Amino acid sequence: MGLDDMKIRNAQAKEKAFRLKDDYGLYLEIHPTGKKTWRYRYWIRQKEGNLKLGEYPLMSLKAARLKCDECRRLVAVGIKPEARKNEDEKGEHTVTFEDITNEWLVLHREKQKNAKAARTNESRLKRYIMPYLGQMKPDDIQPPLLLNIIRRIESRGINETAHRVLTLCGQIFRYAVVTGNATRDPSADLKGALRPVKSKHFATITKPKEIGALMRACNEYMGSDVVRIALLMSALTFVRPGELRHMEWSEIDFDAAEWRIEAQKMKMGEEHIVPLSRQALELLHELWKFTGHGRYAFPSYRTPAGDRPMSENAVIAALRRMGYTKEEMTPHGFRAMAKTRLMESGLFNVDAIERQLAHAKRNKVDAAYNYAEYLPERWKMMQWWADYLDELRGS
Repeated sequence: MGLDDMKIRNAQAKEKAFRLKDDYGLYLEIHPTGKKTWRYRYWIRQKEGNLKLGEYPLMSLKAARLKCDECRRLVAVGIKPEARKNEDEKGEHTVTFEDITNEWLVLHREKQKNAKAARTNESRLKRYIMPYLGQMKPDDIQPPLLLNIIRRIESRGINETAHRVLTLCGQIFRYAVVTGNATRDPSADLKGALRPVKSKHFATITKPKEIGALMRACNEYMGSDVVRIALLMSALTFVRPGELRHMEWSEIDFDAAEWRIEAQKMKMGEEHIVPLSRQALELLHELWKFTGHGRYAFPSYRTPAGDRPMSENAVIAALRRMGYTKEEMTPHGFRAMAKTRLMESGLFNVDAIERQLAHAKRNKVDAAYNYAEYLPERWKMMQWWADYLDELRGS
């Protein structure tokens, strides 16, 4: 059982020093003079270590536990907390990995067109890397230590995240090298050290008969009209779920029959045009009656003013209510459904299909084309697709 303030205050000095144990190696040592010292006991590679944390009551029980947690994180990846303490006591500020990371994040934030991706990267670094490496000098971080930390992420079953975090670390180390704050990038030695990422395929429906049944189910959905329209628009536009949820009325040009999504909302950071078929326009006119007063076309039901987008779970929940399991259909599956049937139709240029899906360009030459690439063919394709879905739904 851990300590509390009452036990600590009532502890009286004895002829010999004794200990009051808390949890996780933290204890309070009571000296014959009455002095009370917080200490942390730990083991690294089967060798015991013992670190003085501070004096009570200058360091409270809560502060001692927080300091203990900080030391435990270091010990977990093989770093002796004494080394960190000695650096702190010198009073000299050295450039740390956290300093370099913060500088890199500021620069990256200015260049990154996808704001959501930038926030995700920053969150991953703060969660998985900074508690262990943040206060270390870049050149003190050796490949085995970095691998140990990355494998902690991998052990949680989030293998793709482990690879992404390692890539981020490599970018930061290389930035440290070019700014003169490091001599090398230790992540380069870890190539092939992690388990490969398995491709993840979103569940989808591709057989014409089953697509027809899905479209009937979406059209007859008995829940919210806004969610019903979101289901149908997912099929008609086959944009990414997040792009649909963040659709704003200001992005819709009813006269030109197109939806222009700004670059920062797109996964690939490029402006995207979605030609709107006759059926899509009819749905948007219907949707306007419900949400046209607000910013988002598909707002959260919790914000009547329409200033927050719909929850990512809304369409998922609707598919489950319609009887489709996660192994059968997902919101992202509308994209795979459209790609499969459009490819098999043989009517459209493969590059036009890929461009409408807003997939990454294969090389820099391809990337030089703008967002309007293959636009005339994409107009024909989007209307053909909408008519095809109507045909399947009625069959």
